[in-house]
Amino acid sequence: MAVSTTPGVRTRHRPARRTAIAGVALADCGRSSPHQGPTPYALHAQAARRALADSGLDRSVIDGFGSAGLGTLAPVEVAEYLGLRPRWVDSTSVGGATWEVMAAHAADAIAAGHANAVLLVYGSTARADIRAGRRTAGLALGNRGPLQFEAPYGHTLIAKYAMAARRHMHRYGTTPEQLAAVAVQARAHAARNPDAMFRTPLTVDDVLGAPMIADPFTKLHCCIRSDGGCAVLLVAEEYLADSARAPVWILGTGEYVSHAAMSEWEDFTVSPAAVSGRLAFERAGLSPAEMDLAAIYDAFTYMTLVTLEDLGFCAKGEGGAFVEQGRIGPDGELPVNTDGGGLSACHPGMRGLFLLVEAVRQLRGEAGPHQARGRDGGVPRLAVASATGGWFCSSATVVLGHD
Repeated sequence: MAVSTTPGVRTRHRPARRTAIAGVALADCGRSSPHQGPTPYALHAQAARRALADSGLDRSVIDGFGSAGLGTLAPVEVAEYLGLRPRWVDSTSVGGATWEVMAAHAADAIAAGHANAVLLVYGSTARADIRAGRRTAGLALGNRGPLQFEAPYGHTLIAKYAMAARRHMHRYGTTPEQLAAVAVQARAHAARNPDAMFRTPLTVDDVLGAPMIADPFTKLHCCIRSDGGCAVLLVAEEYLADSARAPVWILGTGEYVSHAAMSEWEDFTVSPAAVSGRLAFERAGLSPAEMDLAAIYDAFTYMTLVTLEDLGFCAKGEGGAFVEQGRIGPDGELPVNTDGGGLSACHPGMRGLFLLVEAVRQLRGEAGPHQARGRDGGVPRLAVASATGGWFCSSATVVLGHD
C-alpha cells in the first residue's frame, strides 16, 4: 500500500501494470442429465468460450491459465482440452478459495510481466455424478495425514462447520433464527435471478423446520448441490483498448491459511477472512464501509455471518444482529450474494470463481432482474469477493471496482 503524506489517510497502491477483468461467463448451471449431460471438460470449454466472447478479445492473447479440481494433471489436461499452450500456469488448490488465490497470483504475474492475459476456468458435474452413481456424497474429504486423528470422532465436513457455528452461538448469543435469516435473504436474491436453481421464497420458519443435518444446521442452512461452471479472463491494462467491456479492476487482494486440523484452530469464531480481508482492503486503500456489495462463500449460513464480521462490516459477535433485519437482502444496505449464492443459485463444488463472475456483472450493471444498486442509488462501483476453503482452512479476498 502506498504511504500517504497525510497522517491516518490511506492511498491506493497502483502497480506499474494494472490488471482488469475483461471477460466473465457462466457455463450451463443447475441440473444436468446424469447420463446425457455435458462432461466437466465440456463445461470448462463452454465457460471459456463464453468468457472470451464476453471480453471481445481473440483467444490468441491468452498466455496464462489457472485450473484446479479436474484431471490427474489438472491445469495441463484442461489446457490441452481447450487448445491452449500457456506460458504461465497455476493449479493452486485450497478448496473454495482457490479462485480468489489464483486471481491474486494472476494479478501479480501480470504486474511483473510474466503473463498478459490469464484465463481462470472451472466446471463440475457434482450433482449428475451422484445421481448416476459415479461418486458418492462423501462425509469427509479424507482421513490421511493429520486428519486421521479427528476422523474417528465424526468430524465430517458439515460437522466441522456446525461445531464452529455452535461456538459462536455459545459465546455471542447468536440464534438459529439469525442464521436462518441468511438463507432467507439468499433466497430473496435468487428469486430475482432467472439462472438460480431454487427461487421459491423462504421464511425463517421454513429454514428452522427443514430436516436436521448437523445441529444447528438444517437442510436449508446448507448449500445446494448443482452442476455448472464459469470462467474469468484477467488482462493487462494495455489489452483493454481491444476489449468489448468496460474494465473492472483488481484493486487489492489478500490470502491467508489458518489450519487443517480443527484442534489447531485457535478460535472457532474467527475465520481466516479476518486476515485476508484486512490485507485486501489495505492494499486497495479502501474500507469495508465503501463497498457497494459483497460476494461471500456460503456453503453454510454461518460462513456468511462470520465472514461479514471478519471483513469488518460489523464488530465481532454482532453478525447475528447485522443479518437479521434484511441488511444483506436485495433491498438492504449491503447486498450479499446477489445471485442467490451457494445456498440457492448454484454450488457445483469449489464455488469461489462464481463470486468473481457475479461481482463483475454487478459492477458492470449487467445483472438484469437481480441488479443491485450502489450506495448512491446507481450502478455499484466497489465490491468485495471473499472465499473460504476447506472448513475455514483458508481464505482469499479480492476487492474489485472502477476507477
